[in-house]
Amino acid sequence: MKDVGGSEFFQFFWLDLVTGESTLLTDGRSRYSDIAWAASGRRLAYTTTERNGVDWDIHVREMGAGVVDGGVSVALEGRGVGWTAVDWSPDETRMLVRQYVSIDESTLHEVDLASGNTRRLLAGLGRASIVEARYESGGERVLFTSDLGGEFVGLHRLDLGTGRVETLTADIPWDVEEFTVSRNREWLAFTVNEGGIGRPRVFALPDLDPVPLPELPEGIVYALGFSAAGDALAFVVNHAAAPADVYSVELETGSLTRWTQSELGGLDANDLVAPELVDYPSFDGRHVPAFVYRPRGPGPHPVLVSIHGGPEAQFRPAFSYSTQFFVNELGVAVVAPNVRGSAGYGRTWRSLDNGILREDSVRDIGALLDWIDGRPDLDGRRVAVSGGSYGGYMVLASMVHFGDRLKAGVERVGISNFVTFLTNTQDYRRDLRRVEYGDERDPEMRAFLQSISPLNHVDRITRPLLISQGLNDPRVPATESAQIVAALRERDVPVWYVLARDEGHGFRKKLNRDYQLAATALFLTRYLLD
Repeated sequence: MKDVGGSEFFQFFWLDLVTGESTLLTDGRSRYSDIAWAASGRRLAYTTTERNGVDWDIHVREMGAGVVDGGVSVALEGRGVGWTAVDWSPDETRMLVRQYVSIDESTLHEVDLASGNTRRLLAGLGRASIVEARYESGGERVLFTSDLGGEFVGLHRLDLGTGRVETLTADIPWDVEEFTVSRNREWLAFTVNEGGIGRPRVFALPDLDPVPLPELPEGIVYALGFSAAGDALAFVVNHAAAPADVYSVELETGSLTRWTQSELGGLDANDLVAPELVDYPSFDGRHVPAFVYRPRGPGPHPVLVSIHGGPEAQFRPAFSYSTQFFVNELGVAVVAPNVRGSAGYGRTWRSLDNGILREDSVRDIGALLDWIDGRPDLDGRRVAVSGGSYGGYMVLASMVHFGDRLKAGVERVGISNFVTFLTNTQDYRRDLRRVEYGDERDPEMRAFLQSISPLNHVDRITRPLLISQGLNDPRVPATESAQIVAALRERDVPVWYVLARDEGHGFRKKLNRDYQLAATALFLTRYLLD
């Protein structure tokens, strides 16, 4: 699956492992995504917008010996956006389908592939986010993760015959993420997001007896998979000192094996800095979690505040080459807050920036500046802000509201005006973004969105900015960066602008990423460190 120049209009290709030749399977124009293979390997389901460029349909492709000429059928003609196939029944006669509406709402459906009939599952149980779903063996029950009836995403079991739902993780006050069941159906494994740190858990079925596991580096755990015999669990750990390494644990003995040593380009892993998890008080008494990376040696250190996008994403302590560069080479402390609206801390926290509360998350940045001022190891007079996508909006908004307390801003593919963003984002994304930010066609909402858009307060931005943008960005169009750059230059505000003509929403090509990092280092050296 690949696109061209970061456009995200992905196409599917078939690679012949013998000849090395690839064959285009799709039309070369529409958008294709979210592949779900049947267990037999003879059929795959996927999402496409080829019918009208907006609605998300689910197609099934037969993958026999004549793969290029395999037949394609429509499993579901979606009304609207967000439809994806998530699993096939063991006998491949049915399919689980999810429609994503927003971070707070998604629906689960079952499609009978012979008749085309679709029935909604879990109807009447209230509004909830359904993240993953999978048939159990036999296809009579479904395991799924959802915040159904609670603050956090838990693991549940649905009986398709009776409609009865059983919650398996009611005692875990954090989000359950990825899960898997061993082939012999004797073991269940899943990961838990504990304040941004991923931890695996294993239980013996059917009674859910916990299995003790050894300690792991604090980071993110993913790609869970049981051995064929069901006696070991493999997974990937990504943490501050290693991009991604494969581990396995023997379930009977608890013996842990590390199978890989990640490539660090000649760097000494002992020099890489692990973050400290802290929290700080905000304007309304709530406490905001943040990860702090401190340079070695005495302070006070200049600070780069790194703000995630989403807006419902979450900063997590995974390996970051740029963070390690800033800390080790520039001597800059990096502080990454998970402001209100972030995922991972429950439904309530995630909702605290909704609608007219949007700028409350910006006020959390103001509270962070207060916290930095009170830290003897951090230099509150030398602080810059950085972020991409929605985090780019947060950078611009912080420059509007706290420009007198900031030295500079580093903004990547950010929203400068919510109305122009919603007008110009790709058609297949627009309705999803309206659910999050508001519908710009409504006069009241339009006025509010204009009132919080940094472009309309550009006269209050006086400190230097580095702005990076991909020309082919389908999410936040390049016009968002172009208009804020033009407005700032008109006012003689120092602006460095990096426009990559072969990139989309963020830089992916190594040459461009290297250039962006070098430009950021030069920019921070001039405007933050001097």
